[in-house]
Amino acid sequence: MMAFSLIICTYMRPKPLLALLQSVKAQTLYPTKILIIDGSINEETDIVLKENPFKNLHYFKVDETNRGLTKQRNFGIKHVDEASEIICFLDDDIILTPTYFEALIQTYSLKPDALAVGGYITNEVDWNVSDNKNSNTKFYYDGWMRDEPSRFKIRRFFGLLPDAHPGFMPTFSHGRSIGFLPPSGQIYAVEQLMGGVSSYRKEIFKSLSFSTYFEGYGLYEDTDFSLRLAKTGKLYVNTNAQLAHHHDGSGRPNYYKYGKMVVRNGWYVWRVKYPNPTFKARLKWHATAILLTKIRLLNVITTSKRKEAFTESLGRMVAWFSLIFNAPKVES
Repeated sequence: MMAFSLIICTYMRPKPLLALLQSVKAQTLYPTKILIIDGSINEETDIVLKENPFKNLHYFKVDETNRGLTKQRNFGIKHVDEASEIICFLDDDIILTPTYFEALIQTYSLKPDALAVGGYITNEVDWNVSDNKNSNTKFYYDGWMRDEPSRFKIRRFFGLLPDAHPGFMPTFSHGRSIGFLPPSGQIYAVEQLMGGVSSYRKEIFKSLSFSTYFEGYGLYEDTDFSLRLAKTGKLYVNTNAQLAHHHDGSGRPNYYKYGKMVVRNGWYVWRVKYPNPTFKARLKWHATAILLTKIRLLNVITTSKRKEAFTESLGRMVAWFSLIFNAPKVES
């Protein structure tokens, strides 16, 4: 097996991080080097790691200059093990199945053209073998089916369903994520990876780095990076490289800022793939962004988290208007 380093960027999440490291300890294939890049503004993570030592672990506490997901990732890349051929990234609120790294790293032998390989989250969607009824309430793919989320049902009504397979960006963005690939045991070609469950050949970082446009929480930074990488070679998701994602609320931005990032960062990554979209694609992008904002605003009535739904919707609306006067400048 190839030698590989693991980078975990963390912020104010000592307990989830410890749980992740315990699942790393149980792996059938163990990292050559584990780098914890901590952007926390207290010492709790450092204390937890000193109380719970792990083999091959190296801890780095970064200052404000290097704080933020993309900055911390770039910092970690500079400190990976020299012998490593692969660099893996995991979010700090992940729990791995024991064979995660074994399946992930083996993919590079099964797919020699792979520049990057993503893992597969198992605890967010319920899949079943397809009933072949082609019901509008279900999403069907590769002999499997899952419930169609309400936002896609509404988009279908307005003719705004994605025109690309899961893991690929539609012409007007707003596509289907990796969560729309089934647990089939297959390896799927994609052009978008989830950064928190990803791996890359170390050599690609000689010419690419994570964009610092995505400050702080860094929503869609993984989409930006993988889209740029996909222009140069093949990316895959191995559905046998399984893990669970336990979304931890600590360290996340407030809902207003999150809403702004959904729209502005979403616009940014769309233009990374399509610098000059057609007029029809532009109309569909804006129509979908407005529709999704209205759906989120409706959650003020339909969910108990009314304040969160309202503040996120407000952030989305402010961000959409800002695109008219101050659209992001996309890095080449």
